[in-house]
Amino acid sequence: MAGIVNYISQSYDELKNHVTWPSFAEAQRLSVLVLVFSIIFSLAIWGVDTVFGELVEEYFIWVKS
Repeated sequence: MAGIVNYISQSYDELKNHVTWPSFAEAQRLSVLVLVFSIIFSLAIWGVDTVFGELVEEYFIWVKS
């Protein structure tokens, strides 16, 4: 049990004294950047999924006839 308490204490000390936190403006800018790339990536996946879905549908129509 002392090991867990020691781990939490050291983790807190590390976060408080040794981590360089970004400024609010930088965090906002990076959050917007992540949002934009997430939207672009999700649209790309949606497009590929749609194309492959249509291809599979056409394949099964072709096989069925």
